[in-house]
Amino acid sequence: MSSRDPAFAPGTFTWIAGIEDTCVYPPERFAMAPLDEHRLTGHDDTWRADLDQVRDLGATALRYGVDWPRAHVAPGVFDWSVLDERLPYAAALGLTVIADLVHYGTPTWLDEAFADPGYPDAVADFAAAFAARYAGVVDHVTPLNEPITTASFAGLRGVWPPALHGWEGWTRVVLGIADGIQRSVTAMRAENPDVRIVHVEASSLFSAGTPSDPALVAEAALLNELGTVPTDLVLGRVTPGHRSYDWLLRNGAAPEALAALVEGAVTIDLLGVNYYPDLTPRTLVATAAGTVQHTHDRWASGLEESLRSFSDRYGLPVLVTETSTEGDDERRGSWARDSVKAVRAVVADGIDVRGWTWWPVFDFVDWSYASGGRNVEEFELADDVVAARSASAAKEPYLRRMGLIRLEEDVDGALRRVPTGAAAVYAAMAWGVAAGHERGSRLTR
Repeated sequence: MSSRDPAFAPGTFTWIAGIEDTCVYPPERFAMAPLDEHRLTGHDDTWRADLDQVRDLGATALRYGVDWPRAHVAPGVFDWSVLDERLPYAAALGLTVIADLVHYGTPTWLDEAFADPGYPDAVADFAAAFAARYAGVVDHVTPLNEPITTASFAGLRGVWPPALHGWEGWTRVVLGIADGIQRSVTAMRAENPDVRIVHVEASSLFSAGTPSDPALVAEAALLNELGTVPTDLVLGRVTPGHRSYDWLLRNGAAPEALAALVEGAVTIDLLGVNYYPDLTPRTLVATAAGTVQHTHDRWASGLEESLRSFSDRYGLPVLVTETSTEGDDERRGSWARDSVKAVRAVVADGIDVRGWTWWPVFDFVDWSYASGGRNVEEFELADDVVAARSASAAKEPYLRRMGLIRLEEDVDGALRRVPTGAAAVYAAMAWGVAAGHERGSRLTR
């Protein structure tokens, strides 16, 4: 661990905030607009005030995207101008930055995105350059956010580049991602020995809507198991005895590619777990058109299950790297309190949880905005929601009310920041712990 930054040390607990940073710039042939949350939410214009707000909430750490598609303008060519302003500013505020290197998008010059043969080397080059430039300013790095979600959108369902479909597309993207993470970790550690790797993955909680249907039960079991495959690949665990090894071979993985990932295995320092009470748990329902996923709210029980499952499988210190819920102030405030209570419960049972993140600090623009309102999620959305978005040129119908800070659209399209009651709940918890204990102390009450 870096002597410069004691964040996330054993026996400590850190209050973290995250600014939504999805950054997908498609090559021209793709039928979607850029999906750049820093631009869509106005953060590019208000970043100083936004970072100040994070500090004022009581957070001492920040998950923050570095917009790889914007910063890596050509092979070996980087534009650090934006990050040279923002990252030192955040550090000067006393925020430990967890840099999000890849958040769903690649530079447009990687024509096949995550499936491009040049992807692993390209992302490793960027990671090495980033680690060298910002050593001592940013020593915590997430090589790629949510491999399982990236594989779904980019490899299974054809939503984002390279827009592959089916399980063979999923496998191709996952293998590229795992190779890229391994090479990035190795490259960053060579440039900055103090770097700490925060590997972030989404929780997978699938169940069969009809428990007596063996096909649905088997499909739910497969999806839950596949949720662990990207991390297992990065850690070099997918050997011929692994439960998913033969499945990967049947879906296009070459034995030599899997062997190379075992040979290239890396370690990670902190395991980030993402969970949303009303989005993560999914029930599979059989329809005439095929299996459909329905979200259902498991509230804090799902978070506890996810934390226990990740901890049991990997035996690593854990951070809650994303959680929030959509709804009014009361609901969001209740989730802040109840999710922290759930963290306390698993900590009391001996699970090493060292931080908790509300993500996002600000409301964000729904991903369907870049696709003209078309639903891009794995699960179904109400027809009236899709219709309202598709018919509007404004951002308001697309704004997801999940932030501590509400975004309000003015007539000129600018988005004002309006603190909510949930922000007050977060601040009371974060500053309350700080008032009673040294900042970063173990969460005990």
